[in-house]
Amino acid sequence: MLYGDLGGTGLKISRLCLGTMTWGEQNTPEEGWRQLDIARAHGVNFIDTAELYPVPPKAETYTRTETILGQWLSRQSRREELVIATKVAGPGEWVSYMRESGARLDRASVIAACNASLKRLQTDYIDLYQVHWPERSTNFFGQLSYQHQPGDDGYPIEETLSALNELVQAGKVRHIGISNETPWGTMEYLRQAERHGWPRPVSIQNPYNLLNRSFEVGLAEIAHREQLGLLAYSPLAFGTLSGKYLHGAQPPQGRLTLFSRFSRYNNPQAVKATEAYVALANERGLDPAQMALAYVTSRPFVDSNIIGATTEEQLLSNLASIDLALDEQTLEEIEAIHTRQPNPAP
Repeated sequence: MLYGDLGGTGLKISRLCLGTMTWGEQNTPEEGWRQLDIARAHGVNFIDTAELYPVPPKAETYTRTETILGQWLSRQSRREELVIATKVAGPGEWVSYMRESGARLDRASVIAACNASLKRLQTDYIDLYQVHWPERSTNFFGQLSYQHQPGDDGYPIEETLSALNELVQAGKVRHIGISNETPWGTMEYLRQAERHGWPRPVSIQNPYNLLNRSFEVGLAEIAHREQLGLLAYSPLAFGTLSGKYLHGAQPPQGRLTLFSRFSRYNNPQAVKATEAYVALANERGLDPAQMALAYVTSRPFVDSNIIGATTEEQLLSNLASIDLALDEQTLEEIEAIHTRQPNPAP
């Protein structure tokens, strides 16, 4: 396993992070615990979850994933060797069932959400506490063409960050991060942190993969200059970059087979690009999924690549991607495909 710093904190994290969003839906608790054991045996020390999980989100399942992780954590004797990340959910009618007052990012909601996560995780502190998505109406989860809606900002970033500062001061949170954020939102968090002397976000968890490299356009420079490392999620674009859905294939346990709501990565342009990336991997004698993961991990603004799996076979293959170094010719051909079809699934 390879390791690096989380932002500018000096906290060492594995370059591959174990994602958990299938536990409690596609995976049983026992399967989740087995994934954790396998990941730890391969040197992974960074684990990411959220109060929202599992995905797809449902009123009857949310918080299950944190509970499963907490049950495993309670049996670990060296908590200090692990870096645990979780998230507080933002607002939306589709998550109105979350918490007693609904999912919002005001002070009381953030603090209540963190306390509940700590209890489910059975730990005294969270290493990285992230804002899952913005309070305001803006572009995230694949939304394009920003439409400004005055008066629809909800609670300001200043209030959210103030609550996060309280949690850090109380010792419940070590570092804070943001997720699904825009360049403006990212800089506003940094501005408010500097203005008040509050903790700065050390990471940003946004989607990044061969079909969606939009992070490079407005956020990569911020990541470099502000020591705000990217925690890349959906590095396999919901599994499509493995090639397993090409030519109309519907593997029985595949996420896109089970949940038709996830259509972000299967539009005609994305399918065409996926065919090109899979063909390139085959030509170079590479596993398509490992090539896609290795590309993400190799980017200089990526602090950790969040991998997920529903089977042990998938997990072991994803973990093996850390040993793959893409040569210059392969990287050049990846760029050529990207130039012909840039960001087909932003």
